[in-house]
Amino acid sequence: MKRILLTGVAMVALPAAALAECPGITVADMQGIASGAFPQQYELSAFQEAAGCEMAFTAHPDIEALNGRIKGNEALPALADRLPAEPLVVVPYDSIGQYGGTLDVLSNATEAGTSDFLSVRHVNLVRYSDDLQTIVPNVAKSWEWNEDFTKLTFKLRAGHKWSDGAPFTSADVKFWHDNLMLDTNIFEKPKDYVTVGGETMTVDTPDETTVVFNLPAPKPGLLAHFATHFAQGFQPKHFLGQFHPDINADADSYAQGLGFENGYDAIKAYWGNSDWTDTPTPMLSKPDLVEGLPKATYPTLESHIYVTDTTEGRHLVANPYFFQVDPTGQQLPYIGEQDEVYINDNEVRILKLVNNEVDYKSQSLQLASAPILLENQEKGGYNIYLRPEITMGAFGFNVTHEDPEKRKVFGDLKFREAMSLAINREELNETGFFGQGTPKQYVGFSPLPEFADPKWESYMAEFDPDGAKARLDEIGMKDTDGDGFRELPNGDKLVLNLNYSTQGIAGQTVELVAQFWADVGIQSTVKEVTPDEYRSAQSANKLDVAMWRKGQPLAIVLGNNELWVPPFENYFGNRSGMLWAEWVDSDGAAGVEPPEPVKQLIADINAFQSADQESPEFAELGARLVQTMTENLYFIGTVNAPAPIYQSKRLQNFTEFKTHSYEYYRTYPYRATQWWLTE
Repeated sequence: MKRILLTGVAMVALPAAALAECPGITVADMQGIASGAFPQQYELSAFQEAAGCEMAFTAHPDIEALNGRIKGNEALPALADRLPAEPLVVVPYDSIGQYGGTLDVLSNATEAGTSDFLSVRHVNLVRYSDDLQTIVPNVAKSWEWNEDFTKLTFKLRAGHKWSDGAPFTSADVKFWHDNLMLDTNIFEKPKDYVTVGGETMTVDTPDETTVVFNLPAPKPGLLAHFATHFAQGFQPKHFLGQFHPDINADADSYAQGLGFENGYDAIKAYWGNSDWTDTPTPMLSKPDLVEGLPKATYPTLESHIYVTDTTEGRHLVANPYFFQVDPTGQQLPYIGEQDEVYINDNEVRILKLVNNEVDYKSQSLQLASAPILLENQEKGGYNIYLRPEITMGAFGFNVTHEDPEKRKVFGDLKFREAMSLAINREELNETGFFGQGTPKQYVGFSPLPEFADPKWESYMAEFDPDGAKARLDEIGMKDTDGDGFRELPNGDKLVLNLNYSTQGIAGQTVELVAQFWADVGIQSTVKEVTPDEYRSAQSANKLDVAMWRKGQPLAIVLGNNELWVPPFENYFGNRSGMLWAEWVDSDGAAGVEPPEPVKQLIADINAFQSADQESPEFAELGARLVQTMTENLYFIGTVNAPAPIYQSKRLQNFTEFKTHSYEYYRTYPYRATQWWLTE
């Protein structure tokens, strides 16, 4: 394998004869070398100084062939010209990896159940280390806050390049912020994470490697946002900017020459019109145009890039310009290809896992599948880890339902209290979760911070069917036709349509809750739908009851207010109060005005995010957020339980996760770029 000495990097001032090849240290065996400033990784110069070595670099032996499959990429320059001046040195968990192989994974469908796979190749400015407490550099080399958390400065890596070889600079961060996130042609309203208390930030770029976020008020949680969120704080200006009228005066004519309606249509085809990083590429959305396009997908900084995109799945190859290396100088990732297959049928997914046709899986795996997976793991050649979830299944009644009679009842707190008291969470835990979970009420935060009273986790969570019936009687819901089920107060029949997706909540949970509600006289029908069907109906205000996993740790709440402002989560989560959200987004010009407790939540979360975290005000605001959310039961909690994580024994350098969580972005803290395959 050809070895290339990287030039132009910072070197320790030692005589040449004293410098040796860099040692293949691992987390398991550091060989006496001191840890760096951050866990399990170093900047190149720091590693060379600690190890007393001069690093030589090697690339995947098939990288030129893999690059040839990336439409629009030119022939590769030398590796020295592809890596940044300061590559990020990633210390593998157990072993220095070997190149090759294809990582096989499953998702539900395009944009459904894909965050598992997205997280494997994901990068952002920073990330959480695997202790889920320490934020460490990633795309950014370093960062610094000013004293009052109103200015966050990132330093990027000199010489960092996009997957097509174009320079990655501070201009790409400013383009993302100014020309995508704040463009009302793309987003009607700025996302919360680029605002502070509803006011937008500004971005300065003093030079190519310096980015300054100027905040209108303190928001220390912004850093944690970049460490956990799927939305990346940069996009390729050199490519997407060609289609943006503020960057290129000829954007529309250029896009039309390629077959798009205009420049914004091209941006939508390549990048999408959401901040989700997995929208269909032109290979899927505009297949007739692909042959004449300069690229089949937009350039990336991630470890892998799409080369096929169909309704059956996607295939990716390694990014030849990826910015990470291992301690011996091998450019990461070790795994040259990734293959994603779409299977929405849960039974078929489980069968494929049992047959060891997959290398890694956690998303959409429910505890109900654990017995068959555990029973077959030894002969199947895979490992199953049961890890605690951050979230739990929660039910949210549609308080802005399009049917005025349902809206009236669902909006009545007595009704929501009744439906919470009707759930036998102990039985649900024993039957649906094998006794492995903890019955809880939904309180917003997970885990519960110290500033909140633990009593809220059991609020209205005791099993009290008589109390539930009394509340339903009180609001005038009685069985007027003698069929055993209660009608609405005006006499209309009520049947709750409980549409759910296995990706979001276990079917057994929904079935049991439906039975508990039937026992107090509330009739329902249960139907499993695809994630896309569920999300579409939820966003269109068509659901009777929202049901999906819900909850976030404090670190994420500090940077993102979505759980506390209608509709109480993003498109991919558990949402309710869609017309309240419309009122908030339109400043009262449309939609339905929310009640005072909801307005209090909005005011409190904005103040909470800017408060000094050591102050009494911070604790008071946090405690009130919990109380307001819980007392009003906008969402009803069930059981917090563990869930399975699947790893084929072919997959090396896999470490046991601390949580089964989307909230910390699944594999991102566990450094999947250093995974490798024995076959």
